[in-house]
Amino acid sequence: MARLNDTIENKMFYDAKPLIFERARILRLNPTAAEVRLWEILKNKQILDLKFRRQHPINIFIADFYCHSLKLVIEVDGDIHLNNDILEHDEGRTFELENFGLDIIRFTNNQIYNEIEEVKVQIELKCKKLLTNVTTAL
Repeated sequence: MARLNDTIENKMFYDAKPLIFERARILRLNPTAAEVRLWEILKNKQILDLKFRRQHPINIFIADFYCHSLKLVIEVDGDIHLNNDILEHDEGRTFELENFGLDIIRFTNNQIYNEIEEVKVQIELKCKKLLTNVTTAL
């Protein structure tokens, strides 16, 4: 019989393997400048008292930021994501994450650097919408 923690962790991490956890740990130790900037507004429940995690393992993926209570992934895309091959990979990744029932919102590094207040507003709007969905589902 599975322990309760195992069940909760499987739901939170979608059966991510130890290698993914190790990669996530390394990424947390080496964040990009844009990730650091966004983390400053996500950490410590600053947005609607919601807990966000950095470099969160989800199955074979690592989400830049994740709010488990809303099943919301926030991705920060650098210039490399403008490459057609990377764009195609991102679309596949988004499709796979959405199959887990997750919502994904993406921002570019440029948005993080130059429009951080608008980014914060967009995140808050998305969170409010998802909170409304959670509340009405109960």
